[in-house]
Amino acid sequence: MTPPPPRPRAFLFDWDNTLAEGWPAVAAALNAVFRRRNLPEWTPEQARARVRGSARDSFPVLFGDGWEDDLALYLATFRAEHLRHLRAMPGAVALLAACAHRPCALVSNKTGALLRVEVGQLGWTGRFGAIIGAGDAAADKPDPAPLHLALSRLGLAAGPDIWFVGDTALDMRAARAAGCRAVLLGDAAHDGGVANAAPDAHYAEVFRLIEEIAALA
Repeated sequence: MTPPPPRPRAFLFDWDNTLAEGWPAVAAALNAVFRRRNLPEWTPEQARARVRGSARDSFPVLFGDGWEDDLALYLATFRAEHLRHLRAMPGAVALLAACAHRPCALVSNKTGALLRVEVGQLGWTGRFGAIIGAGDAAADKPDPAPLHLALSRLGLAAGPDIWFVGDTALDMRAARAAGCRAVLLGDAAHDGGVANAAPDAHYAEVFRLIEEIAALA
């Protein structure tokens, strides 16, 4: 018989495609850069499937020389677009309510200042003891540094009873590197599937995760 998972001591969450939906804004900002570079544009679905690392990690690789100007254009376009497109993911409000009996934090590869604006726009700032975005820690996911920073602000140490919930293989790598439980939400079809993500636990639908949390509570 499979033993039950450890009762969670705290929850860390990814943001985009885990709790919030905002890919049209990401695509619009990237496409501003692609037009500057005379490169083919991406749809929101392509952006969702291809964007993983933070801008400070991915832009030098994607664009090479002059990437700093590309990043400035990306951020300016994103600031103008992101709140118009922002939506809560289906079931996100219920998931956060189910986790409210434990400390919660956000760890995202979205630029920290923009992340906090989005959280505030949805009225969720008070739900999190820490909101950590790209640039807030010494390195970004999949490095464990932002998870450890979030936990330090919660006054907690990493362990298998800290659940990190995300939707990508990168999130699962970050969780394992930090010594936390890697919990995959969704089918990761945009990221090579569940087997590629190799989570410690997988919940194809958010209500299944909510049921598990309620049972353990």
